[in-house]
Amino acid sequence: MWNWRSLRWKIAALVIAASCAVALAVGVIVHRATADRFRWEGEGRAFMELEASEREYRENGGTPPEYTVFDPAEMPPELLERVEELDGTGAWYDTESVQGPWMWAAQRVDGGVLAVRIHMGPSDMSLAALDRTIVKASAAALVVIVPLSLVITELLNRRLRRVARTARHIADGDLDARTGAGGPGGDEITEIAGAVDSMAHALQERIVNEQRFTADVAHELRTPLMGLVTSTELLPEGRATELVRDRVRVLRGLVEDLLEISRLDAGAEAADPRWVPVGSVVEASVARAGEPTRTVVVSDRRVETDPRRLDRIISNLVINAHRHGRGPVEVRVDGGTVVVRDHGPGFPESLLTEGPQRFRTGASERGHGHGLGLTIALGQAGVIGATLEFTNAEGGGAVAVLRLPEGDPPPAEAGPPGSA
Repeated sequence: MWNWRSLRWKIAALVIAASCAVALAVGVIVHRATADRFRWEGEGRAFMELEASEREYRENGGTPPEYTVFDPAEMPPELLERVEELDGTGAWYDTESVQGPWMWAAQRVDGGVLAVRIHMGPSDMSLAALDRTIVKASAAALVVIVPLSLVITELLNRRLRRVARTARHIADGDLDARTGAGGPGGDEITEIAGAVDSMAHALQERIVNEQRFTADVAHELRTPLMGLVTSTELLPEGRATELVRDRVRVLRGLVEDLLEISRLDAGAEAADPRWVPVGSVVEASVARAGEPTRTVVVSDRRVETDPRRLDRIISNLVINAHRHGRGPVEVRVDGGTVVVRDHGPGFPESLLTEGPQRFRTGASERGHGHGLGLTIALGQAGVIGATLEFTNAEGGGAVAVLRLPEGDPPPAEAGPPGSA
């Protein structure tokens, strides 16, 4: 919420800056216009007073009235300069006087200068009051505009976060996620949400078609493959027969892996959990893998999981370590955590960032294969609620860490009733 780089705060800052700029511009314009009006009014009053004083001066036979100034020494030098420049008549707004601002008007008469002045203090006070009113009005407007802009931007942010959250769910594999904000018309956020929903729908259809194609191919291959397996058993013994049988076994394993992946993709796999000792299950799985592997059981804790799927995960990890890494291969069991490590070149960077991909074995130095073993292990881990992480050891080698879900101890391991 307090991320200052958020779009909310950027829009709010832009609104505040724009509001302040508008308030400042309006305030300056109103101030200048009012000040000019007061000055023009003061100048008009000064010339009217000057005209009356000149008339009275003539009527009195050349005696200046008491409210006028006839001594040039008492007049501002700027006023005298304006009188010289403007052919005997001029005005000057004096703001430097200690007694307050004055508006002067002067006219040359009988070789001298007759001047009057109007006190502009009330006008200045009115202008200062206007400035204070503008500041207060601007502050009041900001008090209303700023929270309102935050509320409006928060509504926009919520819609954008919803779109982003949906996109992350889609990236994590939840192809059923939708923003629900698409549809005809609307603003740009609605267009983005609609585009994300359309992309998710198209991606889901493409993946479903790919999964269906994989499953159909695997099912169609299974029947002729079984006939091929039976036919190889009827071949006479020999080197060529052994080669054919070996390739058939590889093909059969590939088809079975494809069928298993199609079931995992379709969500047709369900765990059959039971309480089993993890260490014993792992040791049996390593033994059935048929590869020389060092197994260390630090803690053989019982965990409620599907032993058949756990066996499948461990077998695939061990076989992958031997096939694509280098020995020695080590398996370490510590409670509900199983670590499989080899001492080869390690997992490629693409696998560490994107996860295992079918029919992709990564770096060429890790050998060749179909890239299905780790994919199946990751899928089966999801079925039993476990997490499977792939890393590289600091000293070299690939490390796969399987963490089984934590749970309450089985009834057989629970203490007797009433025991502390």
